[in-house]
Amino acid sequence: MARVNLSKQHPAAYQGVLALNQEAEAAFARSGLDEKLAELVKIRVSQLNGCAFCLRMHTRDALNKGETTDRLAVVAAWWESQYFSEQERAALALAEDVTELPVPDRHERDNDVLTDEQISAVSWLAIVMNAWNRIAIRSGYPVGP
Repeated sequence: MARVNLSKQHPAAYQGVLALNQEAEAAFARSGLDEKLAELVKIRVSQLNGCAFCLRMHTRDALNKGETTDRLAVVAAWWESQYFSEQERAALALAEDVTELPVPDRHERDNDVLTDEQISAVSWLAIVMNAWNRIAIRSGYPVGP
């Protein structure tokens, strides 16, 4: 099946996702979570979805916001490292739950580390990142050196 640039074929739908993205980003910012964590969530969701375009973009964004290469190198196996705080671990587990929709209790995240507002903010960010990954993958956005 041919790849079609979805944003060009249906620009109004693309603009709707863009508006949803802006709302999710604003909710995340209001939640009190670190902006670097937003990039880690986007990176982890993009890893799970296999979206090279979004991985490159959000890795660069994370580095520009002061994220370290060590933490970026292990985010794919965050649960095995000691690089992430309890709050970050809870947010990454939640992002995985939203992306993979696994059987309950795959990751321990119900430990009161995140507030209801933060749970909602991380969930919306992961939901919109899943949408962006699917747009980029289905559109065949080029990813070259």
